[in-house]
Amino acid sequence: MGRLFGTDGVRGLANVDLTAELALDLSVAAAHVLGEAGAFEGHRPRAVVGRDPRASGEFLEAAVVAGLASAGVDVVKLGVLPTPAVAHLTGSTGADLGVMLSASHNPMPDNGVKFLARGGIKLDDRIEDAIEAHLAEEWQRPTGAAVGRVLDDDQGFETYVSHLVRSTPNRFDGLKVVVDCANGAAYQTAPEALRRLGAEVITYAAKPDGLNINLDCGSTHMEGLRREVVGHGADVGIALDGDADRCLAVDHTGALVDGDQILAVLALAMRDAGTLPNDTVVATVMSNLGFVQAMVREQIAVEQTKVGDRYVLEAMKAGGHKLGGEQSGHVILSDHATTGDGTLTALMLLARMAQTGKSLQELAAVMVRLPQVLINVPNVDKTRAGTDSDVQSAVAAATTRLGDTGRVLLRPSGTEPLVRVMVEAESAATAQEVAEDLATIVATALKL
Repeated sequence: MGRLFGTDGVRGLANVDLTAELALDLSVAAAHVLGEAGAFEGHRPRAVVGRDPRASGEFLEAAVVAGLASAGVDVVKLGVLPTPAVAHLTGSTGADLGVMLSASHNPMPDNGVKFLARGGIKLDDRIEDAIEAHLAEEWQRPTGAAVGRVLDDDQGFETYVSHLVRSTPNRFDGLKVVVDCANGAAYQTAPEALRRLGAEVITYAAKPDGLNINLDCGSTHMEGLRREVVGHGADVGIALDGDADRCLAVDHTGALVDGDQILAVLALAMRDAGTLPNDTVVATVMSNLGFVQAMVREQIAVEQTKVGDRYVLEAMKAGGHKLGGEQSGHVILSDHATTGDGTLTALMLLARMAQTGKSLQELAAVMVRLPQVLINVPNVDKTRAGTDSDVQSAVAAATTRLGDTGRVLLRPSGTEPLVRVMVEAESAATAQEVAEDLATIVATALKL
């Protein structure tokens, strides 16, 4: 069996991969590991627990709460709130542990458990490995007054929304916004924050019933939002995902504005405001070359990391940077959040529109997305992708052919025997041709 924790907690098909028993055991083990590490020293431990609206979140929440309380941890149930809200409340309330039950943009049958350390930051790999090692071990159970108590929270919603509003540099009265809440965790918080800042708000996919989260809506299904924006004559559309840690957008014409473009707009806003340290933004190797080219023109440095928001955050911390993100719409504004926050990202984007008086279409034009082709090559020895001479020769030839107008990237999958071939070029035809040629060579040279 592989490592239980992935890049974003423990995730799988609810009640099959992620059972109530596993959720309970994980919570007990987390309490023990953090206790042994001294996180609870000198005080009675306290955790906050939130979830998205998935039906399975109801029984998984009960299991997590039972596990923590049985291990002597007091628990505050936050109810349905976004992942970034749980992270913020973990920090702002001084909780020792935060737990979020969500599978983000995954389909409804999936769910996940994500643990957050004091301050609302992700657990490091060492702590996660220790939690796995402690699963189902024998332990001394507290009794009497030593067992954890369970309370329902009635302040988390207001605390988080107020934080969003305070973090936004200016109002945007008069802007008409359609917000696609993905029938997810931000179905109340996002519209409320937008309204408090002066926007005229039209909600879409904001009626979760436990079964419809991410169903033909949200950041992975933008068609409905595009129709709504054009149909209502709105200035902008905002698309969140199930746990609202990512944000994509559409302009007034219904054209997609992806995470790279949003990152570019926010980088310029922070540079102009003097809040972008070292005039540097952090992105991943999958960011479109058009983003990098735009930042070079604007004299903003780009530090690139491996794919994954945890790597973006690590680089931000190491370099003292305040802005980072991914093409998928995970954007981290570390002055205001410890993780990606889709609603916060949307508010900052609208604030820039209001401040400049420009449409999103005009702002996003700072970068031109180069055509990008991605081909997955299955059933290959991915471990040789970086060393095989035929593959490396082909990559070098393709790189020379594209010059400064394109890019080639080979990425071995982290979970499957396949290699991802990504090519960017000035034209879609060139990108497709180069990608197909490379994919053929990878399939032949690395065949299992």
